[in-house]
Amino acid sequence: MPRMTIEDLDHFLRDHFPQAHGFGVVEEVADDQIRMRLPFSPRSLRPGGTISGPTLMALADTAAYFLVLVNVGPVALAVTTSLNMTFLRRPAPADLIAVARKLKLGRRLAVAEVYISRDGEPDPVAHAVVTYALPPDGAR
Repeated sequence: MPRMTIEDLDHFLRDHFPQAHGFGVVEEVADDQIRMRLPFSPRSLRPGGTISGPTLMALADTAAYFLVLVNVGPVALAVTTSLNMTFLRRPAPADLIAVARKLKLGRRLAVAEVYISRDGEPDPVAHAVVTYALPPDGAR
């Protein structure tokens, strides 16, 4: 059972991590995965009219962080330790959908797999594996 709901995430981010609040919309939360949408913005485009790599990486990292929060609760000090991204195809301008799935949740590390696709298209444009370090129990 998830430790945080979509509403809990929203309140936590607004209060403790305002720079992440509003980066995308969490649409679904479950124990082992979340789904979020990043609405299209012309600011995310790179030359050539495709969505930029940094935008895709930020979405993957954000989705993984939100998945960690859903699984361990409101832990502001969880930090990214690695993000391995594979760009699979050129994403044309559209909303992006990220589905983050839990691969491992240990006492000190959480690992998630994130697939990113364009809204309405099943084939992913990017795939990431993200690892988060969790603070010791006393620091949570």
